[in-house]
Amino acid sequence: MSTASTEGMRRFVRRLLPVAGGSLVAAAGALIAVGCFLGLYLRPTSDDWCAAWKSRDLGVLGITHDFYATQNGRITNAFLSGIVYGEGLAGMKILPTVIAIAFTVGLVLLGIQFLRCLGVKPPVLLLVAASLAVQAVIYYGGTRSYQVLLWAPATISHTVPSVIGAWALLLAIWTVRQPRAAVRAGGFAAAFLIGFAIGTLSESFSLVSGLLAACAGLLAVPRLKLARTWHPFTWCLLWCSGIVCGLIVLTTSPGARWRRAQQPAKESMLSSGELRGTYEDWLHMWDTVTGQWAYLGAAAVGLLLGLGAGLAAPVPAPGKRESGPAAPRKMLVALLLLPVLVVVLGSFAVVVGLRSGYGPSGWTYARTWTNYLVPMELALCAYGVLLGVWARRYLARRGPAAVALPAGIVVAAGLGLASLAVLVPSVKQLTTATVTRAVAWDAQNFRIRTEAAAGATDLGYRPLHIGSLAEPFFTSAYERDWVAACVSNWYGIERIHRL
Repeated sequence: MSTASTEGMRRFVRRLLPVAGGSLVAAAGALIAVGCFLGLYLRPTSDDWCAAWKSRDLGVLGITHDFYATQNGRITNAFLSGIVYGEGLAGMKILPTVIAIAFTVGLVLLGIQFLRCLGVKPPVLLLVAASLAVQAVIYYGGTRSYQVLLWAPATISHTVPSVIGAWALLLAIWTVRQPRAAVRAGGFAAAFLIGFAIGTLSESFSLVSGLLAACAGLLAVPRLKLARTWHPFTWCLLWCSGIVCGLIVLTTSPGARWRRAQQPAKESMLSSGELRGTYEDWLHMWDTVTGQWAYLGAAAVGLLLGLGAGLAAPVPAPGKRESGPAAPRKMLVALLLLPVLVVVLGSFAVVVGLRSGYGPSGWTYARTWTNYLVPMELALCAYGVLLGVWARRYLARRGPAAVALPAGIVVAAGLGLASLAVLVPSVKQLTTATVTRAVAWDAQNFRIRTEAAAGATDLGYRPLHIGSLAEPFFTSAYERDWVAACVSNWYGIERIHRL
């Protein structure tokens, strides 16, 4: 191909990339914007009722003590709940937007660091596209979209930890690169404190992030030549130590002991029957996850990101090979396989925890899957980036690159858009259910408050179900109906009855 034709093709590719990236930003951004907009239509259900009245009547510190002493020991979880519900229902309405913005910025900054490690220039538009697309499939790709993004108790327990984890990883990168010992010490202290907070926020995320930090810390031992200093190992060690201390405080709390006492006697988790049941639950869960091919969209947008970033990467001259990495090949392979190990073992640990807490049906609590789906999606995106950067460098040394590169960009963008299109029906259904319930809830809320102001103490309530969550009268015995009790406390009446 002539020099003029090659240059013309390069200009075409550089114009094609913004179009592909912009299309993905628009598509994924629109899906996430719908979720943020639906925050305005969120109304209490299930645990919302309890967290709302306790935050209002007891305050942030009061609900934190209540969780520690009588509920489950999750003091960080309670503290965040007190903040979210402290001003009535406003906090739960803006929480989806806060999550989306914080997660987007965190993932973009992590992507910049990752691409710089590969020696390529980070294309910001494509990084934003990848960040939004990964979030879209996480929020809407599962079977419990309402709980993953819109229901505050679940987002605090299982979505917010991933956001904290992304920013904690940025803090880790910043800490280990600091030349001043005093500044590093502050970063190390923060690692322990954040790890402790995670340990009392979400057991599931504690297991997954602890596994990731432990494996990464072992690979970061300087003797293995993946790290030059002991700083990465120290950060991982302190993170794991914080998590362990947090979990100890959680599991030994009066609230956790009370909760365990309410569970019926069962076999040990290490018995053959329980291990077999846990393994079967793990397979059932993965059967559900692999049935949603939209999750592969993360790999597609990663490939597009890698191709775009590879355009700015230096290409070795013909006949010359790129300088090899200083670390041994076996260590690099281990680093490459680390996400697979974390996702496989982390997902099994999540199932173990669910079965221990909720019994044989525990694996169906899909809101907890977010704790390993986030690293799975980020790993798929990272693998796509590696493939894209390699493909760009490979094709740049060969004649077919001029045709193959734009074709690869179109295919990657097309697959990414297709994965987002699959999510549209579930987003539409979620929108209809959320808005419809909000209208019905507002009408019922007005009636109940009017009757309560007139002095009524036993009021009628019609359950308004959404997101497979509990509403009043979910049990036949009113004395065991904790949702009805929390609704009564929220309205300041003695009890409610079914309409």
